[in-house]
Amino acid sequence: MNQKLAAPFLSILLLACSPSEPVTIDVSSDSIRQLASTSAGHWLAADTFYLHAEMNPQLNYFLISKNNLADNSTTSFSLKRSQLSDEQGAKFGHLLETGQALSFANSITKPAQMLAKTLLKGPLFIAGVNDEQQLVSLTKVQTGNVIDDLFTRGVTDADEVPDLGATITAQTTQFKLWAPTAKQVSVLLFNQDKTQQPLAEVALEQNQHTGVWQANFNESLLGSYYQFKVQVYHPASQKVETLITTDPYSLSLSVNSEYSQVINLNHRSTKPKGWDSQTIPVVADVEDNVFYELHIRDFSGSDNSITTKNVKGKYKAFAQTDSSGIKHLKTLKAAGLNNIHLLPTFDIGTVNEDTSQRLALTDTVAKLCTIIATHELCQQTENQDKSLAEILESYDANGSKAQQLVSQTRTFDDYNWGYDPFHYTVPEGSYAQNPEGTARIIEFREMVQNLHNLGFRVIMDVVYNHTHQAGMARTSVLDKIVPGYYQRLHPVTGLIEQSTCCDNTATERKMMAKLMTDSLVVWAQDYKIDGFRFDLMAHQPKAVMLAARAAVLAVDPDSYFYGEGWNFGEVANNQRFVQASQLELGGSEIGTFTDRMRDAVRGAGMMASGDGIRKAQGIGNGLYTVPNELRSSADSQANYQLLADQLRVGLAGNLQHFPIENAAGEKVTGKDIPYGEQPTGYALDPADTINYVSKHDNQTLWDNNQYRNAFRLTIDDRVRMHALSLSYPLMAQGIPFIHMGSELLRSKSYLRDSYDYGDWFNKVDFSMQTNNYHVGLPPKEKDQQNWQLIGEIVSNNAGRDRVTAEHIRFSRDRFLEFLQIRMTSKLFRLTTSDAIKEQVQFLNTGKNQQLGLIVMNLTDTNSDSNTDNNTNPEKNTNTNTDKDSEQVEQHYEQIVVLFNSSAKPQHFAYPAAAGFSLHPLQLASSDPLTASNDVGKNDIGDFGFSVNKFSTAVFVKK
Repeated sequence: MNQKLAAPFLSILLLACSPSEPVTIDVSSDSIRQLASTSAGHWLAADTFYLHAEMNPQLNYFLISKNNLADNSTTSFSLKRSQLSDEQGAKFGHLLETGQALSFANSITKPAQMLAKTLLKGPLFIAGVNDEQQLVSLTKVQTGNVIDDLFTRGVTDADEVPDLGATITAQTTQFKLWAPTAKQVSVLLFNQDKTQQPLAEVALEQNQHTGVWQANFNESLLGSYYQFKVQVYHPASQKVETLITTDPYSLSLSVNSEYSQVINLNHRSTKPKGWDSQTIPVVADVEDNVFYELHIRDFSGSDNSITTKNVKGKYKAFAQTDSSGIKHLKTLKAAGLNNIHLLPTFDIGTVNEDTSQRLALTDTVAKLCTIIATHELCQQTENQDKSLAEILESYDANGSKAQQLVSQTRTFDDYNWGYDPFHYTVPEGSYAQNPEGTARIIEFREMVQNLHNLGFRVIMDVVYNHTHQAGMARTSVLDKIVPGYYQRLHPVTGLIEQSTCCDNTATERKMMAKLMTDSLVVWAQDYKIDGFRFDLMAHQPKAVMLAARAAVLAVDPDSYFYGEGWNFGEVANNQRFVQASQLELGGSEIGTFTDRMRDAVRGAGMMASGDGIRKAQGIGNGLYTVPNELRSSADSQANYQLLADQLRVGLAGNLQHFPIENAAGEKVTGKDIPYGEQPTGYALDPADTINYVSKHDNQTLWDNNQYRNAFRLTIDDRVRMHALSLSYPLMAQGIPFIHMGSELLRSKSYLRDSYDYGDWFNKVDFSMQTNNYHVGLPPKEKDQQNWQLIGEIVSNNAGRDRVTAEHIRFSRDRFLEFLQIRMTSKLFRLTTSDAIKEQVQFLNTGKNQQLGLIVMNLTDTNSDSNTDNNTNPEKNTNTNTDKDSEQVEQHYEQIVVLFNSSAKPQHFAYPAAAGFSLHPLQLASSDPLTASNDVGKNDIGDFGFSVNKFSTAVFVKK
């Protein structure tokens, strides 16, 4: 504590079982500090507590309330042992392993809810006292659950308030802030230059029913800046604090998000020309989506075809008409790509929006020295005029100096992926030419409009599972306003859970769920965002996700939700709620990324290091067919056969009930193929599954393959294997997800997690001259344990891992062929599980299969493959039937796809191959090996399909 108590002892009046027999006990303030080391008390409802600790049957328990630990004012209430209701037991099951429910032992003079709302405004403890009136135990009380019970259980309370934040009309302005535990709240108003003293400070009045504080002004304050001043007890300091904060419902912000701004997103001043009349591209079915994951800075930050410095890495780069990046997007669009997935673009807490205070690779050493005066480069006067890029280029690519400089400057540079939420519903300012106020909003909208005009739908990556900071830190907002409510706390320590990387939010709480839903509606309605990808989605309740989607569909009927359904952390295995996880979302048409296909192709061990990485080969980098020096064909065969079965299930949409013959020759279904201790197949609808082999997380596909490829492979074969790996998600049922630049052999020089390591490692070259491979050892913090292995790989590869512009173009062309093949035949985009089970079949399975060869057969049964016979109330049905005008649907009676991961051609005997021919796009391929895949007899006279090494061949029959 920062302040000593005025008296050395506290006199606590304990109301015993009989209200007429009060008991007094003296407790020193030091005892409180020493004993209250946990937060194992949980106030669940107005008259229900739970002590998540070993109970002593010899003790009597009391709720102790204080206005502030710095004074002597204390109120105590006797508690009795009780039972949770069935509903409470189900809701709070994670607490029940140990402990005891408690409730008030005496009748309370005030109505219980009013008393509880008063008690919430100060610190609370549950005390254990023995018969001699000695204090034996003391724990702090967590109050998030009772806040929900008191303020959100009704039908007209806090979570029904429609207009939190600042709202305006032509003549009025209203401010509303939900802060039920605050003692006082006022709004500070500032003019456009945010002069030091506010123009006004106006007190807000609290609605006791909703907990919302409100102030009304009889004038429009459009464009004015504001902050809230909140007086609230904060457990971080254990005293009442007066905190200045922005609005969690902010719609516009100043530079670096210091001030919120009053704004009307429907006002013409916030809209670029043509905003309201733009045409938004559509897809006929959810399964027609193809997602291209793009980071705004990566897209143009290294694009030398853009000559205007203040456009590179910005929203404005999407307004270019002739840049290398835009040309590449147009090429992808012509082949069928239809969605641009933007990594987080909401306001984040990690990049300084003031360009004078941050570094770019184009900045000089002299500027570096104005920001980091102690840096070693500042002692070298001869380098002051050199750019940071020039310094990095001068370093030995085999050495560690490049990563050292990048690591030293990353806190001050212009780069971050953006998984650091500061304000959820305002565009990030560092991507704007002008981050001040409405300017960033206009620039963001221009980007969305330009992407729509190019023919792309726009997906936004959102991060409602954590905040950048909490407590009283600079970028904390929610935890300043309602401390301990919005963040998910450990049930004993009371510390904020950080399993997601940062300060986890509690989306199981009504007002956090409301904030998320309200935010999503703004992005969909006011920014015309066409869908959302949710970071660590399984940290949120399934019910919340379904409700949020319903709210978004009400304003945008063809929106699509997908995200990470990983099952881990303090919410794992549904211990706090039914999660929005892979195994729970089957049939919902909320997509989850499947690690099954990813690991089968790339190899498992995503977090492995050293030889652990190299040993974990996947089918895409030579498992069994081209083993590296740590593996052999003999020791790989069983592993290969399991991964091949997993991959087949993945190609069939990852369906639980897809029938398949496994490697043992048994007739099973997708859920019977094991993936560790989980089933491989978990989907009930193809729209449940997002297929990928590379995304922003972990090493790029190229780098991952170099970690695992055999040294002897030629560079040409490495490139072919890379293209083959990318073909799997494009040929699979479900929805493909493509990492930007993976089609260009993108490398990050082996870096596993490039989230904050700048343009040097994250560079993408759309001019296709380089793939950014081997630009220095990856940063020490992430990959030092792999440096020795990387050195060995680079040395033993002897240049066979270095690509030319020709190799990059080759990879791009193969990718375009696969994408066009997918988008010109509906057989790759079936829309129901029944259609997939009826129309998709795998040949070459069972005990006697040809290893290294997966054969998929697609058949047009003339059934209505777009009819869902299994009605599902959670299913998102898109009734839009418009087609992509650039794609011409090809109607084939049958398609056979052969994936050959072997280093030699393979022939698959198939007597019914008569009447098939190589797909027209492959027959016209610029690659001679692709064009020479054929139908006919092999050397021993077996009729069937012949496919060249490291190739995906598509044969069609009209």
